[in-house]
Amino acid sequence: MIKKYPLPKGWKWARMGDVIKQAQPGFACGKRAGSEGFIQLRMNNISSNGHLDLSSVLRVPATKKQVEKYQLACGDVIFNNTNSAELVGKTTLFYEMDGIFLYSNHLTRLRPIQGVLDSVYLAFWLQLQWCLRLFERICNRWIGQAAVQREKLLNLEIPMPPFPEQKRSAARIQKLMQEVERAKTACEKQLEAAKALTSAYLREIFESEEARKWCKRKLGEIFDVKQGVAMSPRRRQGISSYPFLRTLNVLWGSINLSTLDKMDFTEDEVNKLSLKSGDLLICEGGEVGRAAVWRGELEVCIYQNHIHRLRGINKKLIPEFYMYWMYTAFKVFHLYSGQASDTTISNISSNRLKSFLIPEPPLKTQEHIVVKLKERMTYIDKLQTSIEKQFEAMNALSQLVLREAFEGQL
Repeated sequence: MIKKYPLPKGWKWARMGDVIKQAQPGFACGKRAGSEGFIQLRMNNISSNGHLDLSSVLRVPATKKQVEKYQLACGDVIFNNTNSAELVGKTTLFYEMDGIFLYSNHLTRLRPIQGVLDSVYLAFWLQLQWCLRLFERICNRWIGQAAVQREKLLNLEIPMPPFPEQKRSAARIQKLMQEVERAKTACEKQLEAAKALTSAYLREIFESEEARKWCKRKLGEIFDVKQGVAMSPRRRQGISSYPFLRTLNVLWGSINLSTLDKMDFTEDEVNKLSLKSGDLLICEGGEVGRAAVWRGELEVCIYQNHIHRLRGINKKLIPEFYMYWMYTAFKVFHLYSGQASDTTISNISSNRLKSFLIPEPPLKTQEHIVVKLKERMTYIDKLQTSIEKQFEAMNALSQLVLREAFEGQL
């Protein structure tokens, strides 16, 4: 529940049920209507920053009584009462709009008592409680869904200054939050630009005049390709356990060992299936083609059958070069997208992988490109990390503004 704190002079704690005139859940409608139907707002129309998102709306048929009961009016506070637990409590304010807007049964319309509780003030306070994960703690849960009971919502206590002070505070919050949103939008654009640099750098390398002159060979002529072992309950007896790499451990350009499985293997299997430094690992399924180079992170490690282990047949290759090529082929050029099997789950068999045409530039060229791309990718990673930290700071600032407002410090 709400942890009370000392309020400024003239403020008071009030039970929401005592200052809200109406808490009306919406209605379910399994039917869909064309352009003649009424817009029915749903969970996805409330964004995480508390804005009303009308980029995708649903139109439904409704009777005259339903329209009278569920039509939204300017100043209505829309509370997301049913969703996955972490999304329960998202809140937005409905402003004056052309046309009739209704709302679904997963939303609750809150109408404060006029002159007692300001709608904008209430919407911001509920948004703060969502950011603080209050509703995640008090909601009822079942498989795949959660909901806040009406009684629990109305029993929450809200800090209330006199009504004129609520209006002033709400206006001040709106102004500050708009400034924060502008800063966040700028960060988002910077992040998009930073991510675009990866493709730009790779195109510069692999679309160059020099690259067009490189020989091309089938992957199976350059690499020995071998898949790993399927996961199995009989291999989990703890008799001779060894680290076991799965597709979730293979990221684009890196290996993540924070969560590592173990399975039993014989000495012969260990000798045949252990990874060696310099092995190129390519995911068969999931994000098809995701590739990283194993650099001997563990002394002994086996790998899953959904991972292809590529080991150079001779010494005339740099595995990192082909890791960058795989990223370029799958993520930038989309060269091999039509060669995956989509019968059930998108995947690449060993035979198809071996048939891929890949470039084979001279060893010195591979070395030069790898050094160049490592430097550039390191720069991009640092740039993205810096921008992401700025974005996190903006989110923290949003919460700080709201906290200060409802403690009477704004």
